[in-house]
Amino acid sequence: MTFLVIGAGPAGLAAIQSLKVVGHAVEAVEQNADVGGQWLYGAAPSAVYASTHLISSKRTTAFADFPMPEDWPAYPGHRQVLDYLQSYARHFDLYPLIRFNTGVRSLTRQGSGWHAAFSDGTSADYAGVIIANGHLSDPLIPKTSGTFDGPVMHAKDYKTADIFAGQRVLVVGMGNTGCDIVVDAVHRADKVLWSVRGGNHFVPKFLAGKPADEGNHKPKRFIIPKNLRSKLHEPILRFIVGAPERFGLPKPQHRLYDRTPIVNSLVLQHLGQGDVGLRKPVREFNGKLVVFADGRCDEVDLVLLATGYRITFPFLGDLRALDWQDAIGAPRLFMNVFPSEDNGLYVAGLLEGAGVGWEGRALQARVIAAYLAAKAARPDAAAALRQEITQWFAQPPRRDGGEHGLFVDFLTYKRDLQRALARLS
Repeated sequence: MTFLVIGAGPAGLAAIQSLKVVGHAVEAVEQNADVGGQWLYGAAPSAVYASTHLISSKRTTAFADFPMPEDWPAYPGHRQVLDYLQSYARHFDLYPLIRFNTGVRSLTRQGSGWHAAFSDGTSADYAGVIIANGHLSDPLIPKTSGTFDGPVMHAKDYKTADIFAGQRVLVVGMGNTGCDIVVDAVHRADKVLWSVRGGNHFVPKFLAGKPADEGNHKPKRFIIPKNLRSKLHEPILRFIVGAPERFGLPKPQHRLYDRTPIVNSLVLQHLGQGDVGLRKPVREFNGKLVVFADGRCDEVDLVLLATGYRITFPFLGDLRALDWQDAIGAPRLFMNVFPSEDNGLYVAGLLEGAGVGWEGRALQARVIAAYLAAKAARPDAAAALRQEITQWFAQPPRRDGGEHGLFVDFLTYKRDLQRALARLS
């Protein structure tokens, strides 16, 4: 009854540890040479760039049973984050359970379990598989008319700001990555243009000298509904940070807690100082000329696309095993973990949501481990969760989880995971 974990990033490490704690035999494979996943800066699959820092504070990001050092800054950079994840793996003795430089070529159903074929030519059978391969590996490249006579790169391949020196740069995309790269470019480029489509809310990293997100994580007797929290907090943010439209940005068309907000005040400062030129979405390229949706034209030397990623499971031939939804390019999963069929596949870490942190991933992993343990020791509890999963899938899919349906409200999501864990344990 050995279980396979694919990936040794934060979610994968949590899965390995959780299975180990409940006594299941577990093996893990990681395509990189060390643990860390996206935080292994310089590895081919990593999307981390030199200026990357956490956008949630260390206390709200870290695993509950392994806090980050007190003398670290509130928002550590990628080198410290990697050191933390490596320390976590050493502390819980996870390294012996991980086979590095090894990817999964294919997963095929084998009776009640799964047969895995690996990149090193080996293969093995497993009772179940926890997929923690992440969703920041396959760049999403928007289709644009025309041809650009210069470098066009995706944020996944961006590492240092040296490439901007003396260049006229266009950054496309308004996520946290796009904002970071705009700020990086301002200090090196001759000219920085920023093409944005939709609006978003901005939140500060600090309030009164303390990490702004810590207040949301204090123990609460009851959770204020998400929409009400949004209505209460949006006016406060617009007063403290400023309305995005005052800086020329589009007004957000969604509520604060319906999407991951932008945690970057510097980009607004540069907008206010005139260091960055806002532009509409790109209509077409013509040599080095970029034509925008409103007809405006600019010449640029380099285009950087911070346009997100596709969700892919390249080792899984039949995506129906994860209830794949073609319309949004993502699986439909109960609690972002369980497919509709009790088929031995589970997913960890496939979610978005400010405040979830790695403890949210750890809770996912503990629920999976508890469910597997309950199937043998407490079948009634496992059957009750399975009935809940069946009922959930019988309802029409909700479309309030962002582009891929992955966004969760961290307060209610963690509460629901904790409740499921209590029922199974």
